[in-house]
Amino acid sequence: MRWPGALRWPTALRGPLSDALAVLVAALDVWLVVPPEIDAAAIWLSWLAVPALLLRRHLPFLTVLLVIPGFFYGWAQLAAMVALGTLAMRYGTTWRTAVGVVLVWASRFMVWPYDAFAEMTLRQHVLDAIYGVIVAGMPVAIGLLVTVRAQLFARIRQLDRSREREKRLYAATVRSAERAKLAREMHDVVSHQVTLIAMQAGALKVGAKDAESAEAAETIRALSTKTLEELRELVGVLRSGGDEEDAQPGLDEVGDLVEGGDVKINLAIDTAPGRLPGPVSRAAYRTVQEALTNVRKHASGSRASVRVRSSEAELLVEVRNDRPRRRRGPGLPSGGHGLLGLRERATLLGGTFDAGPTPEGGFSVRATYPLVG
Repeated sequence: MRWPGALRWPTALRGPLSDALAVLVAALDVWLVVPPEIDAAAIWLSWLAVPALLLRRHLPFLTVLLVIPGFFYGWAQLAAMVALGTLAMRYGTTWRTAVGVVLVWASRFMVWPYDAFAEMTLRQHVLDAIYGVIVAGMPVAIGLLVTVRAQLFARIRQLDRSREREKRLYAATVRSAERAKLAREMHDVVSHQVTLIAMQAGALKVGAKDAESAEAAETIRALSTKTLEELRELVGVLRSGGDEEDAQPGLDEVGDLVEGGDVKINLAIDTAPGRLPGPVSRAAYRTVQEALTNVRKHASGSRASVRVRSSEAELLVEVRNDRPRRRRGPGLPSGGHGLLGLRERATLLGGTFDAGPTPEGGFSVRATYPLVG
């Protein structure tokens, strides 16, 4: 379901607003649910779990570890569920999520102090175990559902772009076929007729009995020859086409590249993509695409930034990432020609290209493309 445009929050505000909502819900849970007869330590641990949620979008696993004491020893149940849901949404079905599930389940199942836990009946233990599964399983299910939903929407958008690109390619193919047909007609009919006119004018010049007739015949022959040359150039243009490049993505579609994956990307575009020359716009898109592909392949879990800025003379494209935060998985295919292709593309357009590691342990890709001839 898509909300109407008037109800959509700006992207920059979604994170802080979600943090504020999570903190508010957790605070109400602690305020309304914690019984007054528990000791002060349990109350303090429960309240300390509330501000820990401010770290959930940046450090979800650490957030789970911080809220567990407030849930186990106190009653910060919603804080633990929110932290666990964020953890599942970020890491999926990994060991971090499994550890979080076990901790949340144990915090709901166990009762402190242990003497009170030992005095409980078997029926109470079974009920607590069932409730623990619900409390730990529901946020994980919701987090995975949100992740799958986002991936599905990204796939739908990709399919929409592919469908639009196929439509443009089909239209270009139809236009190309029409141009080829028109070129054949012009070559077979019009060119033949103009050639006959030029030949007849040449014969008329040779047989002319006075200078005025010879001059008129020469004028007709010269004009016919020039028309034939221009007609042949036009036929060549019609046969060559030239609409294929229009079907390739440009800088206006670069925002779709930052979605999905496990890389946090900060995108900053300080230019109007519609005003860029076609080859420069397509080259900038390919540069960002290849750089982000390499980040996802070789620096999983890292943070990346994409900066596109234009001046009067050139367009700057820069993609940087920090050091990898996870071990590189096996079996990642790489032909080793992506950066070389970007360098060749920049050189053909008269620009520059630089790529290499950064002092912080990351990697940087920087390309410039001239905007004036």
